[in-house]
Amino acid sequence: MVDTTVFQNKVAVYYTLGCKLNFAETSTIGKMLEEAGVRTARKGERADICIVNTCSVTEMADKKCRQAIHRLVRQHPDAFVVVMGCYAQLKPGQVADIEGVDLVLGADQKGRIMDYLGSLEKKKHGEAFTTATKDIRTFSPSCSRGDRTRYFLKVQDGCDYFCSYCTIPFARGRSRNGRIDDLVAQARQVAEEGGQEIVLTGVNIGDFGKSTGETFFGLVKALDRVDGIGRYRISSIEPNLLTDEIIEFVAGSRRFMPHFHIPLQAGCDEVLGLMRRRYDTAFFAKKIETVKRLIPDAFIGVDVMVGTRGETPEYFDRAYRFIEGLDVTQLHVFSYSERPGTQALKIDYVVSPEEKHRRSQLLLALSDRKLHDFYASHIGQKAEVLMEKAKPGVAMHGFTKNYIRVELAHDDSLDNHLLQVRLGDFNAEGTSLKGTVL
Repeated sequence: MVDTTVFQNKVAVYYTLGCKLNFAETSTIGKMLEEAGVRTARKGERADICIVNTCSVTEMADKKCRQAIHRLVRQHPDAFVVVMGCYAQLKPGQVADIEGVDLVLGADQKGRIMDYLGSLEKKKHGEAFTTATKDIRTFSPSCSRGDRTRYFLKVQDGCDYFCSYCTIPFARGRSRNGRIDDLVAQARQVAEEGGQEIVLTGVNIGDFGKSTGETFFGLVKALDRVDGIGRYRISSIEPNLLTDEIIEFVAGSRRFMPHFHIPLQAGCDEVLGLMRRRYDTAFFAKKIETVKRLIPDAFIGVDVMVGTRGETPEYFDRAYRFIEGLDVTQLHVFSYSERPGTQALKIDYVVSPEEKHRRSQLLLALSDRKLHDFYASHIGQKAEVLMEKAKPGVAMHGFTKNYIRVELAHDDSLDNHLLQVRLGDFNAEGTSLKGTVL
């Protein structure tokens, strides 16, 4: 039994790096501490507890984690500092050695943070608690509201894919998930709180069901029946796990939005093979064609990695032409970062940082053109927009069902409201379409 008296009147500060899943988990941890009597620090206030939820997807992510920890230790010199997340799981000893760190929690421990905080007394040296990746079996539920209007519902964690460039299976553990009945209950709670939109998050959400004998399609159908939730969005889902039956269901659903995020990573079969991905370019192209045939106005975001080991100039040129020909909306472009312990390090051909940058710029420019053309094709149409809170005096924004960003004049009464608008021309920055309320 945790003694919560030590948390009364304590103040905490939270810092999260990385993915939406991390943000959802931090939010859940914040709720645990709040229920124990801890409040969030106000701006400029010194905290008694610092929680840092880390990322380790790239070498730069590791560096940002260390910088964030050092900064928080300086700003809150007497605080009990807890570091968790992927960087903490992969390098617990290194993190525990950072001056000022008191507690390091791995992937299996962070959901039980209250069991490890103790009396909040500062340590001479950080203590680390982790579980070997192969033994991680716990699924820690999380559902949190983002900074604006949408909620993030964690449905799955971990990954069994072991792509050659990726450390996530080592940082997050094997694929596991919540039960459909429990996740439906969480969605109902969001509806009771007035939430209108839920994003389904996880590490490899299409792999849902590994630990419960259920399926992602079964989860989608069950959530679709929850009254009060107007919108669901499916976060990143592997192309080989985005089945035709899921696409067909979304096409006919009023609640699941015509919005997909599908990782490609490389537009060349040879590089996909080196990456140990589970599809080829022909399969990916067919998947995009299926989405567009069934849902012509669907927004499709695509992850692309440049400069991975083995990506020769010829392979990149071939990939560029393939991606250019895809009917997708936007590219999320990442530069390959070498990660210790990954199989990609065995590949001889190395791309220089300068060439990685050049390739990234080419794909980012292609993405800008595709996104602009997608927005432009909707000018003049009617659309339903969920408006998001904005700072006073600043234009408000919201998103259509198919994720077009819409700008309206500021009006606090519109926050978290669904509006019918007519889509006008681009705003001054070219980042949104101006809307007229109907």
